Amino acid sequence: MEITDIRIKKVEKEGNLLGYASVTFDDVFVVHNIRVMSGRNGNYIMMPNRKVKSGEFKDIAHPINTDFRRKMESSILEAYDSLE
Repeated sequence: MEITDIRIKKVEKEGNLLGYASVTFDDVFVVHNIRVMSGRNGNYIMMPNRKVKSGEFKDIAHPINTDFRRKMESSILEAYDSLE
């Protein structure tokens, strides 16, 4: 699976939130509302999630393996950095 498009929408800094990403895969599937966040160890991403009855937040969509998550995170952060 290849990342074929990344669109970033920067926001006025709201706490640690820097912006939102929409990522298209293989020109046929898109995931919206991936958050670009700032942290102590640099920027990172948070996948779209929702609050469940227990009060916890669960990801709606997420990479299955670590290698693809790293690839996706580095691609999104590179696209975010290119806007600055």
